[in-house]
Amino acid sequence: MCGRYILAQQAKFERELRLGRVHWAFSARYNVAPSQSVPVVRVTEGVHEGVMMRWGLIPFFAHGVPTKYSTINATIEKLQTAPVWRGPWKRGQRCIQVAAGFYEWHLEADGRKQPYFIHLTDHEVFGFPGLWDRSTAADGTVIDSCALVTLPANELLRGIHNAGAHPGRMPAILAPAEFDLWLEGSAPQAHTALRAYAARRMRAYRVSPRVNNPKNDGPELLEPARDDAPAAPPPAARHAR
Repeated sequence: MCGRYILAQQAKFERELRLGRVHWAFSARYNVAPSQSVPVVRVTEGVHEGVMMRWGLIPFFAHGVPTKYSTINATIEKLQTAPVWRGPWKRGQRCIQVAAGFYEWHLEADGRKQPYFIHLTDHEVFGFPGLWDRSTAADGTVIDSCALVTLPANELLRGIHNAGAHPGRMPAILAPAEFDLWLEGSAPQAHTALRAYAARRMRAYRVSPRVNNPKNDGPELLEPARDDAPAAPPPAARHAR
């Protein structure tokens, strides 16, 4: 499960990407949430383009109406079988949600959910491999939307992500050098890019529960939690520091 992430400045992503067309405009954000408009890279007529899409895939057959179930995360195990994912997968509608870090929650012994911020130590920006689809509402409004792919967690995230309906998972992560493989490779080739990022190349630390509210958005959300905050990090997270 991945339900929140952050964005760096637009220019930082564009330096890492080979974009033939740019139709996006965004600034740094520190608490990107589902249903919001997010920057995405896809291939259209052989050209890499940067566009904005709704995070939370609305399948073409839904006629522009969001589903009653969550579609922000596409599980790797069901890409080729679940009705909402198999169409975009078969049609090669792969995309990349660009990011600079993300949040996960750890369920503490006292029942609190402690948020952690996770980022890469070898890349300032990266991408979540995803799927996108286009759905047309009854009034003719066209909605392009996306979902990022999740898979079983590495040892770092297993020590953190123990909450929610699907614990022990993490988003698939692409380093910039893998972007083309995901966007342009065949389906079998693209599937090889879906793997858990190496825990030794990631860092995690506790942050304020203010991130729980999507209305909060600012660089202060990335500040480490105060030393007097209850509960120590799980062992895997301590090892990654």
